Amino acid sequence: MIFIDLTLEDQVGELKSYFKRLGSSISEEKSEKLDDDLRQVIDVCELCFNEPNEADVEMVLNDIVSVLVVIPPSETTTTLIQTFVEKLSKLSAEKNGAVCLKVLWVLFQSLEKKNPIRYHIYYHLVLIAQRVDMVRLIFKDVKQLKEHFSEIRLSDEQTQRLLRALHEALRGKHSDVAAKVMIELLSTYTDENASLAKKDARNCIVTALADPNMFLLDPLLSLKPISFLKGDLVYELLNIFIKEKYSKYVSFYQANKDFVSGLGLNHTQNQKKMRLLTFMQLAENSSEIAFETIHKELNIVENDVEAFIIEALKTKLVRARMDQTAKKVHISSTMHRTFDIPQWQQLRDILQSWKLNLNSIDESMKSLVEEPSNRAGFSAVPTV
Repeated sequence: MIFIDLTLEDQVGELKSYFKRLGSSISEEKSEKLDDDLRQVIDVCELCFNEPNEADVEMVLNDIVSVLVVIPPSETTTTLIQTFVEKLSKLSAEKNGAVCLKVLWVLFQSLEKKNPIRYHIYYHLVLIAQRVDMVRLIFKDVKQLKEHFSEIRLSDEQTQRLLRALHEALRGKHSDVAAKVMIELLSTYTDENASLAKKDARNCIVTALADPNMFLLDPLLSLKPISFLKGDLVYELLNIFIKEKYSKYVSFYQANKDFVSGLGLNHTQNQKKMRLLTFMQLAENSSEIAFETIHKELNIVENDVEAFIIEALKTKLVRARMDQTAKKVHISSTMHRTFDIPQWQQLRDILQSWKLNLNSIDESMKSLVEEPSNRAGFSAVPTV
């Protein structure tokens, strides 16, 4: 079904006729107000899902969207959009969730950035995206999210509600992005209300620990809501991942198995991450590591040490060369598990050393350039 070259009134009239043919009790008579006719259409719009072709469903719903985005903004228009969004959000839980997502995404992008109803639309987009596993269609990163609402003043409660929904939609398959969203969520709390965010803080820690690609964890300690968890087992577990070795984690797990599994964390994945973190720590403190040390510190079977080193080097957390004959690993560089004052001082020393070396090279180059010039100034003394 295609609607083209029609006035808004005629377009809505065609929609009413269409839904009448699908068996609705909608009246085909034109109402005094366009809003009333459009409300009738929205009330029965779910009937289009009876179409066998998904493309036809999407086309009909997009035609409703094309009317919603051009009618003059008003309180009534806002109510119509809100009703349409909530209806599609509810329908998406049953079938055609991808269609509902795409249609509402078009609606969201078509409205002016200053229209407050865009928040309501986006929130429901996140809920639908979670159901159909398509959240990355509507969410790229936190920066883009802020741009979406740059002309709307969202309350802290609205921002937190949206970030919380996004985190829930992203965790699992997109744990790395979910962790960033949760960190953004925790940053919205102030000193006055940070104590109210303990649940979010726990979720933040769990998401970060579960992320197989997140190894720099100490920045979490600077978040106010995290600090209110001091004394909790989850805070102790976070600190183990930040600065302790593999053996410390094993001891913690043996004493708190039910707690760790209750968080939804996978013990095998935790072991893998802690072995990598311990290997990084060993690499920070030594220019070479014996296979025997790796075997003991990481509790790895001797025959599996080489395989572990190969996998560890693939992550590029540590850059090194493996000497199989001498059974050693020669370290070139490593990512730090924590980055605090000592690491900044070390970075400063390295940069200062580079600066001195560059100055030395610069002086040497100047000397080389000047020396030929000086020699060229002397002429041979003629012999008599």
